[in-house]
Order: sequence, then C-alpha cells, then structure tokens
Amino acid sequence: MEWWQAVVLAVIQGLTEFLPVSSSGHLVLLPRLLGWSDQGLAFDVAVHVGTLLAVVGYFRRDLVPLATGAVRWVGGDRQDSYGRLAVNLLLGTIPVGLVGLFGKDFIETALRSPSVVAFQLAVFGIVLYLVDRLTSSHRDERSLSIRDALVIGCAQALALVPGTSRSGITMTAGRALGLSREAAARFAFLLSVPGIAMAGLYETYKFITAGAPVAGTEMLIGLVVSALVGYACISLFLRYLPRIGFLPFTIYRLILAAIVFGVFYV
Repeated sequence: MEWWQAVVLAVIQGLTEFLPVSSSGHLVLLPRLLGWSDQGLAFDVAVHVGTLLAVVGYFRRDLVPLATGAVRWVGGDRQDSYGRLAVNLLLGTIPVGLVGLFGKDFIETALRSPSVVAFQLAVFGIVLYLVDRLTSSHRDERSLSIRDALVIGCAQALALVPGTSRSGITMTAGRALGLSREAAARFAFLLSVPGIAMAGLYETYKFITAGAPVAGTEMLIGLVVSALVGYACISLFLRYLPRIGFLPFTIYRLILAAIVFGVFYV
C-alpha cells in the first residue's frame, strides 16, 4: 500500500465511522472499485485506534463524570444522571459484543458482498430519514431507560453487516425512542467508545495470531489521519445536524447504492 492510499483510507475511516453512511461498507467497496490490494490487519488496527482517540478526545470532559457517576450508581445512587448514562452505555454494548463473538466469522465471509452493502445502504438510509421525519420528541440522552439502551444496543448489532452504519442505525433507534437529533448522535458517539475498543482489540488479536507484516509508516499515517479527521467530523456533525437533518446522508446512501449496483451488477 502506498502512503497516499493510506491517507485516503484513513480519511474515509475518520469520516464514515461517525457519519451515518457506513465505514465498513466504504472500506469494503473502495479497494474493489479502485483495484487496490487489501490494506491489511495492521492498518485496520491503526485506523480503529485513531477513531477511538477521536471520540475519546472530543468527549474527554464527559468521561470523568461518567466514570464517577457509574461508581455512584453501583453504590446505590440511582438518581445520578451520569451514572445512569454510563450504565446504559455498557448495557448497550452487550448485544454487539455477543453478535460479534458468535457471528462475526459468518458475517465476514457471507455478508461482505457488494450486493449486501448496496441493499443495507439503501434500506437503512431510507429508514433513517423516515424515522427522523416522523419523530418530534426532544429527549436528552441522559433520560434513556435500561430498556431504551438495550433497544439501541440491539440496533447497533445490526451494523456488523457492512453497509448498515453503526452510527446511522443507533441514531435511528435513538430518534425512534424520542431523542433529539443531537442527543441521538451524542449517545451513538459515546456508545462507539466501547464498540470501537472491542473492534480494535479483535483486529489486534487477529493481527497477532496471523503474524501479519507491520508497515510502520502506513500504520502511523492511518492512526494520525483517522484521529484528526474523526475529531473534526464529530465536531462539525454535532454542530450542523440539528439544522440539516439526515436527508443529505440518505440521498448520499441511495446514490452510492445505485453506483455499487451499476458497477458490479449491470
């Protein structure tokens, strides 16, 4: 892999990890469309670490209140909103962890085709727009119940199928439960911390057991670029989402799905 290919892939990862357009779908399709070789496990680890650094860096002021709130919640203080949010984030991670543990091999071998990506892009893009349009409530993410968190967590598990979009499906579920656009996005991004960490650990495990070669320069490029782009993406998305809504992302997903279908099946 050339250094400029590493930059392109890291930019794509940094953007699509947090925008509701599917990072896995883009990383499956781009090399195929451009005829690039597989980027390798080491690079996958690097960009996952980069996007994890981005979301941790952006929400750094929330992490201490979440940690202390979780301690208070365990100690019996069920009224602490940060404690409830922390518990909900942990519970919301359980479904994707279970599906990833028992079904990831099947997903990676049977559900990484362009047809699956195109279908998921189109269908869940439309669902995202319709749910957003039909929802008028403006709840805050700290008002979620345990049941709400598990519902969003189950939705997140669907994002293991390429083309679905982890952020997109969790925002859709959040909006369906009455969260405001910004609250749905914030919960989705905070929920990504344990999710991306688990994905990174899994890629690291595969990398170590496979004995894959290490391309130090490309890994460093991937980590730094995906972190910087991811941080900027979170900031801009949260700033403009209340005004622009999800329609631009639905349109993009439909156009991309049509391109995929046209390139691979027409």
